[in-house]
Amino acid sequence: MKTGSRLAIYHPPGRIGAKSNPFGKDVANLQLYRALAEHGGFSRVDLLSNLPAADADVASDLFPEGRPPCQLAGGSILSTESAAEGGVLFRGQPELDALSWIRRKAVGDRGYSLVGLIHTLAPPAMRQMIASALTAPVQPWDAVICTSPSVRDAVRRMFDGWGDFLGERFGGERRPQPQLPVIPLGVPVQAIREKADRPGARARVRSDLGIEGDEVLVVWVGRLSFFEKAFPQPMFRAVEEAGRLTGRRMHFALAGWFPGGEADRARYEQAAAAYAPSVQVDFQDGNDPEVVADLWAAGDIFLSLVDNIQETFGITPLEAMAAGLPVVASDWDGYRFTVRHGNEGFLIPTLGGPPGALGEALAVRHVIGLDSYQSFVGAVAQHTAVHVGRAAEAIAELTRNPDLRRRMGAAGRARAREAFDWPVVVRQMTGLFEELAALRAATPAGPQTHRLHPLRGDPFADFAGFATHDLGLERRLRLRPGAGAEDLARAAKVDLDGAFRIWRAPPEDAGQIVLFLTGAGDASVRDLLLAFPVERRRAVQMTLVWMAKIGILDWLPG
Repeated sequence: MKTGSRLAIYHPPGRIGAKSNPFGKDVANLQLYRALAEHGGFSRVDLLSNLPAADADVASDLFPEGRPPCQLAGGSILSTESAAEGGVLFRGQPELDALSWIRRKAVGDRGYSLVGLIHTLAPPAMRQMIASALTAPVQPWDAVICTSPSVRDAVRRMFDGWGDFLGERFGGERRPQPQLPVIPLGVPVQAIREKADRPGARARVRSDLGIEGDEVLVVWVGRLSFFEKAFPQPMFRAVEEAGRLTGRRMHFALAGWFPGGEADRARYEQAAAAYAPSVQVDFQDGNDPEVVADLWAAGDIFLSLVDNIQETFGITPLEAMAAGLPVVASDWDGYRFTVRHGNEGFLIPTLGGPPGALGEALAVRHVIGLDSYQSFVGAVAQHTAVHVGRAAEAIAELTRNPDLRRRMGAAGRARAREAFDWPVVVRQMTGLFEELAALRAATPAGPQTHRLHPLRGDPFADFAGFATHDLGLERRLRLRPGAGAEDLARAAKVDLDGAFRIWRAPPEDAGQIVLFLTGAGDASVRDLLLAFPVERRRAVQMTLVWMAKIGILDWLPG
């Protein structure tokens, strides 16, 4: 068997079949492993694990409805024969530390290449695992795939900071680093297109939802988690405002599942009633593939205003593009890599929270176990804003203009087919495997500058590049038209608006900000902070971005 005709994949649990309430990484890895087997040109794929699965189970998990395109086998990660023969061991996670030591012990560092894949960067524990590559025998012929340029840039900054610290701590030159190629995830474009192009399904679903004539259905698909995906209030408010701008009745269907069960559903329903009282909001079962397929057929606009550092890529906008829907998405890390503003849809400006002591405290509380990971990323997301007005204008423009919807939908389909179809993505991955093999074959055998842990620092600083803007001292803020004290009164009654309030100033200070801007018209962040005692200014900064988040303050030039 020639080198490269065999691929080894490390999947610790062994079994990888579809399951209920999946996380995005589970869905992506299942589709990716299938695609590698189907389009990679391998004669055999070995799924190595901690608890080896039978060959028949591997085949049924990856191809439950048909005959596998190549030989599939299960095996133990402690056996390196398949990796050495094929030249690469691929893992659908970014941690390569333990695998590099297994490689060194079994066949030496040059035995094969290790390739990992980043699905999220937000957990400090995950950042520690990725960065352990600098202290493990990970080599330049290994790689950690980044799904977007934003992820790659964040990992480079993390590696640079950690490498500098190690040099300062132990002396010597910076440690070798793995390659950081940018390769996106993919979607089955043709399969999604066929599901979307069903006029009968479109008519049936729209009838069931009470959508009449030229009324527009806005669709969200994804986990309904305000902790780890997106706070829904900006989306509800944007759809409501789009209805007012167009004079149309709006419909908003959200397909997903609630990690917090009925308690979370109640929170979403409360927020929908508060922020989208004239919109028909429907929650659908995102675990049912037929429900999702029906929404691709029935929908007119896809909306995803993600605000969470947990998100690094985003599969559902790709699925929406494959379905022919124009996309309205937050200008956020991977989304700005997949959706081109003005072509396949609209990217909505975002505002990150203020770097400093409060962000550092958020990280420290999680690292020492006072706060869960969900509380950590949820608090960061609650203080990350997506511009409600711009989102409303984008939805309104698409609502008014069916031709624009069709043009952007067609552009999205073309982009999905050309850049994100699984055969296209797999070609990039197999090309990477070949480049690493060539590199492997050609390669011969002080002062305290870091105040913060380079891997466990301030999330608003670490992820500053995710947002369009940050809340600098010279940024000027103003009240959005029609916004004022009544918005604060409404927010006081919405549970989701009250989440993580310990990081903000008291409501009285928010009221003082409204009064200040009512009189001044606009003001810099610096001027606003100077209106408060020194000991309250950090909390006031968080309040400013929170007020922008719920649509009271505008941070863009008029």
